[in-house]
Order: sequence, then structure tokens, then C-alpha cells
Amino acid sequence: MDSRASAKACLKALFEAAVAAAAPVALVAGRLPAPPAGRTVVVGAGKAAAAMARAVEQAWRGPLSGLVVTPYGHGVVCARIEVVEAAHPVPDEAGREAAARIVAQVGGLTADDLVVCLISGGGSSLLALPAAGVGLEEEREVGAALLRSGAPIAEINCVRKHLSAVKGGRLAVAAWPAAVVTLIISDVPGDDPSVVASGPTVGDPTTYAQALAVLEKYGIEPPPAAAKHLRAGAVGGRDGPPETPKPGDPRLSRATAIVLATAHDALAAAAAAAESWGLLPIVLGERIEGEAREVGRRHGEHALHLVGWQEGETAAAVLLSGGETTVTVRGNGRGGRNTEYLLGLALALEAHAGIYALAADTDGIDGSADNAGAFVAPDTLGRALAGGLDPVALLADNDAYALFERLDDLVVTGPTLTNVNDFRAIIVSGCDPVVARSGR
Repeated sequence: MDSRASAKACLKALFEAAVAAAAPVALVAGRLPAPPAGRTVVVGAGKAAAAMARAVEQAWRGPLSGLVVTPYGHGVVCARIEVVEAAHPVPDEAGREAAARIVAQVGGLTADDLVVCLISGGGSSLLALPAAGVGLEEEREVGAALLRSGAPIAEINCVRKHLSAVKGGRLAVAAWPAAVVTLIISDVPGDDPSVVASGPTVGDPTTYAQALAVLEKYGIEPPPAAAKHLRAGAVGGRDGPPETPKPGDPRLSRATAIVLATAHDALAAAAAAAESWGLLPIVLGERIEGEAREVGRRHGEHALHLVGWQEGETAAAVLLSGGETTVTVRGNGRGGRNTEYLLGLALALEAHAGIYALAADTDGIDGSADNAGAFVAPDTLGRALAGGLDPVALLADNDAYALFERLDDLVVTGPTLTNVNDFRAIIVSGCDPVVARSGR
């Protein structure tokens, strides 16, 4: 597949297949519990929360009410469930107010009542209810520093849980003794429900001491009120804040978590679509983490290795991967982890013919930019240099967005209303089919 246009169309089709596999409308209906004897309250947070709420409304038989919070621009019209939009990835007052209202809605329920909690990626920022003694601005400051640090999401959410009044199982405790059924679209490597959106209804195995260790690891000095709260929690005792509820806590005994969609599901759908295009799919994994540019470099080396096998019959393969890479921000440019991954990949490929790639976030937003990701072709570096751009310098300044914007190779979808995190696909032409099938 050497045509730039056909390769781009194919890669976009693979991305669309991955996103469609995680669409809430196709996932929610068959996983809802039976109506309770009492009330049904629907709450939730995340990039897919509004779309999930609408799917619940369409499938539910009986009365219900509730509130979900989703990022600005991700709302959809619901008839019985209120949808509030708030800031992501750094929380705002709208998110704080929505989180407080969600806690109030599940308070005072009985054992005859049911809470359906709709959780997807982005929920950590949207459920912005700080712990007592910690202000929203302090929670914002710590969260922003963690996002710049390159820390993996599990470490970021460990800290978030211990600065929150709602995350880390606390929402389920607030709903006790009602039954809580949480439906999850996972955006985290490994799909641990306690990590997705900082697990508001799931027992939390992490501790205050671990949260402090994360901040120390990345050289982050929290503001005084946040530091005081974390240190008091780590010391323990009657005067300190209580730990997050742990797995096995009796107040979580009526809470159930169901994962509806994962990166694995998205990649399986993309692999099936790839075969329909005559490509050999090679799935590198759905849990890939690490510095985005370095992952891009390694994947470029893998692609070049396949191209090296050109004796006899040749084939076109596509390397597929998911997960969540990270970016350690040292520069002043724009660009999320997928554009940074692609620029690292392009530099590793050195304009090799027959290799094309697309990387994008399945939520439609790469970091905080307006694109989902971008597209790389053999002419990417040459066109950039001809246009007066320095790819190495732009990468050093965390400004991959500028390069792909100038080349008109950004992938712009708008919010997809789901989120199973990064999607990456690399088409490699001219490889040995036996080697391609082995994935070596």
C-alpha cells in the first residue's frame, strides 16, 4: 500500500473501527441490572458519561433520575438524567459543584435503592471535590504538576484519590447501604477498575504514604494545605484524615464493577478491519506505557525490521497498539502524547518508503489540543524540512502539534464520546509474510 491517500484512508478506517467498538450505545443495554424495589439513581463522570447516560435512558424500564458530569463539548441531550459539563484535564468550579451534587444525590438511600454509576476516562478531573481542608486550587496545582511530570496514570490517580472526598471508593461509601453497579469504559493499561477515573466506587489498595512517595519521586512539592493533608493521613491516628476504603470494606459489599470496553476490544475490532483491507494485523499490545517519543522510536525500529525481510513473497502488515504513553513536558510547545509519539516514530523511520502511521486518542482529544492525533507518511520529514521546520527542535520543545498542523496532517474528529485511550497503527509494506505473522 504505497499510495499516501489510500494508506491514510485505511488508517482512518482502522481508527474508526476501534472507536466504534467502544461506543456506549452498543455496550450499556445488555449489562444493566434489574430494577430495584426502591429508587434508581444514575450518576457518573468521564468523557463517555453523557453518552452512557443516554444509553441507560434508552434501555431502562422504570423511573430513574440522576446527574453525570462530562468535559465541555461532550454533552448529549438526556431526558431524565442531568448532564453537567466541566473542565478537563485540570478541574474547575463546575466540576467541584457537580461532584458535590452527585454525593448529595446518593446520600440517604436505603438498601432497596440502586445506584448505577457510569465511569469512563477523564472522570478523575471531573469529580473535583477536594478533601476537607484542601482547596480546589491546591488540587488543581498538584494535578497539573503530575500531568507535566510524565508519571503513569496509576501513580497520578493514587495522589488524586488521597486529595479527594469522592474518589478511591468514597462515592460507594456515601451511597451505602444502596446497591451500586458501576459500568466502566476503561482508558487505563490493565483495566483496573480502581484506577479508571480514580475508582470512586471501588476499594482502593493505595495509601497516603504511597501518594507522598509519588510526589517525591517526581520532585513535586505540593502546596501547604495539600502537603499537610497527605502527611496527616500517612501518620494516621484519630486526628488525621481516614484512609480510602480498602478492598473488603463492608461498606463496599454491595458495590459491583463491570468493565464494558477496553483497549483490547478496540484493537480486536481494528485487527478485523485490517484483514478486510488485505493487511496482516500484528498486535503489539494494549497496555503499552512509557515516554511517547521513545515508544515511537521503538515502534519505528520494529517496522524497519519487518521491511528488511524482502526475499520472495512480500505482504503488507499493520502494527497495532494501545495503552497510554506519557509526555514529560520540558518545552513550551503544543502537542499531546500521540503527536509526540508520531514525531519520534517519523525520526526513527527516516522517510523509509512504504511505511505510514496514524496515532490518535480514542476520545478524539490528544491531550488538551483540538485534534485526536496525526498521520505520518514517508514524505513527512521531507515536507517539514522544505517548509522550514526543524523536527528535532520541535520535538525537544514538545511542539509536535506545530509540525503536523503545518503539514495539514492532523487527525481531527471532535469528541467521540468514548475513551479507551491511545490507538496506534503502522502500515508496513514489503515485509516477509512469515515474519509478519510471527510478529517478530
